[in-house]
Amino acid sequence: MSDALDKAEAAAREAAVNTAAVQIALAAVELAKAAQAQPAAQPQACAHQHKQGRSAGEWLAISCAVCVGGVGIAFASIAIAIGGISVAILALVLRSIWADLRKGK
Repeated sequence: MSDALDKAEAAAREAAVNTAAVQIALAAVELAKAAQAQPAAQPQACAHQHKQGRSAGEWLAISCAVCVGGVGIAFASIAIAIGGISVAILALVLRSIWADLRKGK
C-alpha cells in the first residue's frame, strides 16, 4: 500500500504544481487582456513637416544677395538725386529764358 500511497502523493504534488502553473498562466493572460484594453499613451506625432535649418552656404548666398541689393539701391538713389538736380537746373534755365523772352516783348 505504501506504493499506492506514494503514487497518490506524487500525483497530488504534480496536480498542485500544474494548478499553480495554470493559475500563473491565467493571470498572465488576464494581465495581457488588461494591457490591451488600456491603449498605451503614445506621444502624438506632428502632422506637418519640420524644415531643417539653413546651411552655411545658404546664409552666405543670402548675405551676398543683401549686399548686392544694398549697393544697387545706393546707386539707384544716387541716380534719382542726379536726375532731380538736373530737372531743377533745367527748370531754372527755362524760367530764366521765359523771363528774358517776356521782357523783350
